[in-house]
Amino acid sequence: MKKQKVGMALTLVLAAGTILGACGKSNDNQGKEKAEKTFSVAMVTDIGGVDDKSFNQSSWEGLKSFGEENGMKKGKGGYDYLQSKSDADYTTNLNKLAREGFDLVYAIGFLMPAAVEEIAKQQKDSKFAIVDAEVKQPNVASILFKEQEAGFLAGIAAANTTKSNHIGFIGGMEIPVVERFEAGFLAGVKASKPEVKVDVQYAGAFDKAELGQSIASKMYSSGADVIFHSAGATGVGLFKEANDRKAKDPSKEYWAIGVDRDQADMGPDVVLTSALKRVDIAVKNLATKTKEGNFPGGEVALYGLAEDGVGLAPINAKAANKADTEAAIKEWVEKIKSGAVKVPETRKELKTFSPK
Repeated sequence: MKKQKVGMALTLVLAAGTILGACGKSNDNQGKEKAEKTFSVAMVTDIGGVDDKSFNQSSWEGLKSFGEENGMKKGKGGYDYLQSKSDADYTTNLNKLAREGFDLVYAIGFLMPAAVEEIAKQQKDSKFAIVDAEVKQPNVASILFKEQEAGFLAGIAAANTTKSNHIGFIGGMEIPVVERFEAGFLAGVKASKPEVKVDVQYAGAFDKAELGQSIASKMYSSGADVIFHSAGATGVGLFKEANDRKAKDPSKEYWAIGVDRDQADMGPDVVLTSALKRVDIAVKNLATKTKEGNFPGGEVALYGLAEDGVGLAPINAKAANKADTEAAIKEWVEKIKSGAVKVPETRKELKTFSPK
């Protein structure tokens, strides 16, 4: 009888040990799975699309670069994007990416603050970032740029290059972001060559290349020989018009100035330079901070010339006065960085701007 009881006791002890061992292994595995969970990040594009050759594309290039540098794969659990076909898609796309468990979700563009605020309040455990707008929520980081400083340098380049003393500016929609580009551009022209005439026209859209081409055609036909655009995919029409005209008459100059990213690939014979807005750098910086556990929720990051967040692409080697233009740009960059010159952000500020 005693032997039977001892045997039963041993059996119970062994069974308990097996259970505890299994629990230990289960906890270990859970810990490993938690530790091995990779950081993931995604973005929602504005209606211009991820291949707009401009703002959205620059954002995606930054996100893609971050993903590749960190050994991530495109798709769920890595880095990805959702494209918005209309403003009705913003909320749906943001919500979808948050529910899929992405650690950080970007909203690309000035048109999305309402959608971000709505989803951020619903998905309080998710982290969001918005580019070109500010959303005051603890789980949202905002990224803004001093577009006026890049626009100013583009204005210097345009004024130094024009032979007709007639240039143009094509805007997408009349929003503060584009107004900053416009105000800076006009201020740059004023600082360099105040007698130059500047035509300004807005397309009312960021995704209408045919409309951008139509506006550019009228400007070139009226005598403008340099046109700067801040119009997203609408600006693609400017490059098409410049390239078409140059192909018909190579002896004439039809210059176009790109925006956001270096758009030299849109026409080596017509792209004078580009007003750079380093959305790619800003996107990478914020993703890196978040991955390292330093998400700046509720804060605003402002990028200007001093932070290398904006700038100007190289001047086309075929441009007249290239050396003089580059020297002038260098001089103005130093003045702006030092604070000696404050570039106007609005049309109202432009009226009282006095270049030194």
